Amino acid sequence: MDMELSCKDFKVGKCEGEKQIDGETLPLVLQPPSEGKSEVKSLLEALDRNKEWFDDMITKNSAVLLRGFDVQNAVEFNDVIETFGWEDIRYVGPAPRTHVHKRVWTANEGPLSEFIYYHHEMVLIKEFPKKVILFCEVPSPEGGETPFVPSFRVTERMVQEFPEMVEELEKKGLRYTFTALSNDNTGSMRGRGWQDAFATTDPAEAERRAKALGMDVEWLADGGVKTILGPRCLTRVFEGRKGRRMWFNTLVGMHGKDLSSATMADGSEIPADVVKRCEEIIEEESIQFKWQKGDVLFLDNYATLHGRRPALPPRKVLVATCK
Repeated sequence: MDMELSCKDFKVGKCEGEKQIDGETLPLVLQPPSEGKSEVKSLLEALDRNKEWFDDMITKNSAVLLRGFDVQNAVEFNDVIETFGWEDIRYVGPAPRTHVHKRVWTANEGPLSEFIYYHHEMVLIKEFPKKVILFCEVPSPEGGETPFVPSFRVTERMVQEFPEMVEELEKKGLRYTFTALSNDNTGSMRGRGWQDAFATTDPAEAERRAKALGMDVEWLADGGVKTILGPRCLTRVFEGRKGRRMWFNTLVGMHGKDLSSATMADGSEIPADVVKRCEEIIEEESIQFKWQKGDVLFLDNYATLHGRRPALPPRKVLVATCK
């Protein structure tokens, strides 16, 4: 029997924007086994009975969507997460976020009018989550999708089109810089100040924590801090994912931006046309998933990049990150 259909506690469904890629459905949609309203208690019991199977589905399909279960709020979302016993991992990065309940945080609180570019969560630091789990409490009336991308497809297509450049980038590695502001600025999707980012008001402690995460720092005259990361890999292969080379970088998202840069590790510039074409490929390979209220989306952070489409308010999507 197909592994996807071997669990009696869930029924396989469909959603707008799903794709068949290399024999897998992204996302795999799991719904209640019978029609009618399903209570969260029943979902928690079903997840508890099928922990290993569900975890395998996340790795196999890279994305699993729970739809049709009556998940209402941060407390119930946290209950779903804690069912699995996965270890929590604290977010480190520039996005402004607010703690909501136990392991649950707001997703990026930057302006809804801006597109948050595709990325593997916390890709630039030494320790990054294995899973990113998102919950839609209030879907936007227009826009606000969380599109995601099978990362290996980006590598395959970049190798096809730019074999020599990919080889050079792979060999030399990448160098990134990012400027953290002196104070939080929620008017920017990258407006997290360094005190919040490093969870301290002490510059010396912030520097120690930055170095522990694999960053060098340079303090700026305006009180901000420039973080320097590198060399970093272009692609990575993770166990249990068919030997696929994941496009495990944030080259497009940081190249030539106001607060960030991306170059080869030796300082050489990356041709703008290569970056532009990579951006096009990522968009072409994306899955434009549309939220419904109560959805819980599990992303394999090793295998998928994800972003956020511009939206009209209100929109409330919460997130948890796990090892």
